[in-house]
Amino acid sequence: MEDKTFELLTKMYSEFSSRFENVENEIKKVQIKLEHNVEPQIKVLFEDRDSIHKKLDSIEQKIDVLTNRVDKQDIQISVIKGGKS
Repeated sequence: MEDKTFELLTKMYSEFSSRFENVENEIKKVQIKLEHNVEPQIKVLFEDRDSIHKKLDSIEQKIDVLTNRVDKQDIQISVIKGGKS
């Protein structure tokens, strides 16, 4: 009886070991795909994101300058119209 139990346990261990190795190999494949395919794309996306944020900041500054100019011109127009009355 002990021999059969030992054989069964040995067989189970062998099967589990091979399945575990298969799972490990699949995990390694997925890691490699992530490292070689996904990570570079993520880096590029972040670089693009930074570039876009810099451009948006520049545009916001230009809009602020233009807004100030328009406000000054509105005041000047109001003063000119007030002087003509």
